[in-house]
Amino acid sequence: MNKTEQAYAARLDLLKQAGEIIDWQFEPLKLKLAPSTFYTPDFLVITEECMELHEVKGFWEDDARVKIKVAAQLFPWFRIVAVKKAKGAWEYEAFL
Repeated sequence: MNKTEQAYAARLDLLKQAGEIIDWQFEPLKLKLAPSTFYTPDFLVITEECMELHEVKGFWEDDARVKIKVAAQLFPWFRIVAVKKAKGAWEYEAFL
């Protein structure tokens, strides 16, 4: 994990202790988007409502956004969320 991912893992631990999420794992799966094209989300987050895939980024490359959008279309049973830390707060963007 890089430093941003480590900080987010600490946040997820706090959310788990508070009962806001059930559990989380770091890079537990790899999604095939096309032949020779894969997406490995940073975190799998289990809530009472669904399984979420969280992608933590300090900044966004265009290809990363494209992969997340494709993953959201191919795997609609996951809620895919981009996470970024800005000005000391975590910002979330859901992909539908």
